[in-house]
Amino acid sequence: MRYATTVIIGAGQSGLAMSRHLADRSIDHVLIERGEVANAWRTERWDSLRLLTPNWQSRLPGYAYDGDDPDGYMNMPEVVRFLQTYAQRIDAPIHDNTEVTSVRPAERGYVVDTDQGEWQCDRLVLATGACNVAIVPAIADGLPSTIRSISPINYRNPDALHAGGVMIVGASATGVQLAKEIQASGRQVTLSVGEHVRVPRLYRGRDIKWWMDVTGLMDQRYTAIDDINRARRVPSLQLVGTPERITLDLNALVQDGVDVVGRLQGLRDGVAQFSGALANQCALADLKMNRLLDGIDAWVSDNKLDAEVGAPERFEPTRVDVDPTLSMHLADRNIRTIIWATGYRPDYSWLHLPVLDRKGRIRHNGGVVDMPANPGSLYVMGLPFMRRRKSSFIDGAGDDAHDLAEHLSASLRSAAA
Repeated sequence: MRYATTVIIGAGQSGLAMSRHLADRSIDHVLIERGEVANAWRTERWDSLRLLTPNWQSRLPGYAYDGDDPDGYMNMPEVVRFLQTYAQRIDAPIHDNTEVTSVRPAERGYVVDTDQGEWQCDRLVLATGACNVAIVPAIADGLPSTIRSISPINYRNPDALHAGGVMIVGASATGVQLAKEIQASGRQVTLSVGEHVRVPRLYRGRDIKWWMDVTGLMDQRYTAIDDINRARRVPSLQLVGTPERITLDLNALVQDGVDVVGRLQGLRDGVAQFSGALANQCALADLKMNRLLDGIDAWVSDNKLDAEVGAPERFEPTRVDVDPTLSMHLADRNIRTIIWATGYRPDYSWLHLPVLDRKGRIRHNGGVVDMPANPGSLYVMGLPFMRRRKSSFIDGAGDDAHDLAEHLSASLRSAAA
């Protein structure tokens, strides 16, 4: 059995950022990665995917994008190279192609079992991310056997789909991007829409992410939110990163020919049933978008920057049919594939510790895991709104890692006293 003061599981942006901060504090550690650096970016994304954040917002401790397209959006090979280069520059002590099979408590700290042997550690950091397993609702069991059912993790490009129509369930970032791409391939897409967050790609001449960054919205702390559990479940923004910096919302998709229906409520005998609340969902998304834009306008005025940016603007409300579709025979639409863009969850099947709630979510306070038998010894990184609104983004890993490395270092000093 090998020993390290701290074991970090995962070598994506969160694990690498934590590694850098632990090294700065001279805390010996290792990173255990099931594949290679940035494994999920490398193996679990579709071919055309680009980051939703501009390149200038790709920042890690002591390292940032320095190319010639700061307002562009990295594709997946570029993201992988970015993280690989960072891992090399910080000389991260990575044990790659090593799969963790279990984590269990030890008399002192934890035992991490892998397919390459065991590790014992005093402190443990779970940096495996929040998107390990696609969430597929139970109603998927009602699909006819003639219809293929997949998740975005399994999707690569339209050519790999069966001929015929496609239904996409979920209209957050993933759902709208796949709808646009598949519709453009010549297949008819039906998009099932539930709760979503609508924003423009550009506002007053700047990227919406620039505004969210400069106004401090992305740095908002979890302690400042009244209902943090609700905030952590808010869908991702309806955004796409393209060279043209287009806005991708339901109006744009309808213009492209996508059929928009309400939230999928049931499947039986080849018939899909949809909620009649589509208009309400869209009105709420429009309302929240305008509140965001109001806040940006107020910030611009407060900082006397009106003359330096474009004029305020508002966007056409989401167009919704007066008589929405409530049921649909899938065969009538020749739907041969359903893609469940209904979110993801972490995979903690290997974590044999009493730290999960009844829904399988890890209990933590800003990334410090509730581990009663050994408080201050277990940490998690990369979850949505973990410590800040930006926690699950590349740009959020550094600040969160700084805070948790400080906590971890203090716990080690306390234990040694």
